[in-house]
Amino acid sequence: MGNPNGFMEYARKDAAAFSVSERIKNFNEFHTPLSEKEQKKQGERCMHCGVPFCQSGTVINGMVSGCPLNNLIPEWNNLVSLGAWKQAYERLKITNPFPEFTSRVCPALCEKACTCGANGEAVTVRANEYSIIENAYVEGFAAAQPPKVRTGKSVAVVGSGPSGLAAAEMLNRRGHSVTVYERSDRVGGLLMYGIPNMKLEKQIIDRKVDIMKAEGVEFVTNANVGQDITAEELLKKYDRVILACGASQPRDINAPGREAEGIYFAVDFLKSTTKALLDNGLEDGTYISAKDKNVIVIGGGDTGNDCVGTCVRHGAKSVLQLEMMPPLPETRAENNPWPEWPRILKTDYGQEEAAEVYGQDPRVYQTTVKEFLKDENGKLRGAVLVKLSAEKDKKTGRLSMKPIEGSEQEVPSELVLIAAGFLGCQSYVTEAFGIDTTPRNNAATPAGSHKTNVENVYAAGDFHIGQSLVVRAIREGIDCAREVDESLMGYTNL
Repeated sequence: MGNPNGFMEYARKDAAAFSVSERIKNFNEFHTPLSEKEQKKQGERCMHCGVPFCQSGTVINGMVSGCPLNNLIPEWNNLVSLGAWKQAYERLKITNPFPEFTSRVCPALCEKACTCGANGEAVTVRANEYSIIENAYVEGFAAAQPPKVRTGKSVAVVGSGPSGLAAAEMLNRRGHSVTVYERSDRVGGLLMYGIPNMKLEKQIIDRKVDIMKAEGVEFVTNANVGQDITAEELLKKYDRVILACGASQPRDINAPGREAEGIYFAVDFLKSTTKALLDNGLEDGTYISAKDKNVIVIGGGDTGNDCVGTCVRHGAKSVLQLEMMPPLPETRAENNPWPEWPRILKTDYGQEEAAEVYGQDPRVYQTTVKEFLKDENGKLRGAVLVKLSAEKDKKTGRLSMKPIEGSEQEVPSELVLIAAGFLGCQSYVTEAFGIDTTPRNNAATPAGSHKTNVENVYAAGDFHIGQSLVVRAIREGIDCAREVDESLMGYTNL
């Protein structure tokens, strides 16, 4: 074991971000990794708790606390502190097939449950994970390792997002022949087109996919199962089918003038930018551009923030981000104690950038769009905003947001991006396979299972549990793979 007093001797130090003025010039990742010497110190800050809440992945009060993958965090923190990078990588890979993704896009549930953070600053777990995996690529530890024995069983995975890739990785590791079908032109699903380059550069996805190909996983792109390829074809060709198609049906805003030209769903906006960036460096003008436009982003979550950051890089004239709910407190409330997920106000990279570029925080709370305004040509020219008041239902105790009469305000806007969440999976897939769905429009399965009502068909990821985090989608894919493996072999050693 390394220095047991590190958490008392060293302060938390994380990867530094580039200045706003520098990073908004491009769509690249914008953090400078710590030096190896400093990273070792950060590894020493781990307290090696008797009960490591960081790796628990437990649901407390409806929120996940700790890592859903149950990563062996104290173990590889210690190995980092000792400079044992290969062993740290081997411990990390036991539980996480994609640390190159989670170390970039995960909100670090582990750090929020870190004991060190109960009365101080948490260990930089995500930065340690990043160093482990990037070192593994440099040193060759992460090279392809094809399975030595094949089982003769075949599995089709529909969707190449984090859950689909996780299921494919695990089942191929077991020796099954796995083919992944992706309806887009590139592999990655949500990782490729739902998350901007600033958070996850796409060569990072390609790097891992190339390794999976070398290990024997087959990928078929531009293949829309349920439309271009029938369910019958897959069920006839493969022993098992896993549906990991995501929860990609966006929630709409039903307000007068919704048909105006210039209103888009956030996912379409983000995809158009990433695709054009990869295809031609944003040179052909085929993407939805925010340049010189007054932009309204409806939705205060991660996707809304990604839209804000993307609009800043486009050169938007102004950006306004609407949030229906009141702002969260700046510190934990009494009813939100550690190790629960902290429900506190967070200023993310896009909001930070907009505040510096436009001179004020783009977020406006307790506000929504009452009406979209269009010109004589049907193009969006503005919106009527209305303030909302929070009213608690006397019977249920739930908050509902009610418009405040007389609070209407007209603002100019030539581009509106709707980032109001998702309403479950797309029906053409469930209908093609004849799968039962839940009231929330997700694939229905028995409790604790991924098996659908259709024989040999399984569901994983957002398609199964609804819109969630990348790390939870990965866990879904792993658990589904175990269940599929057991159904094929009679037992599982995954």
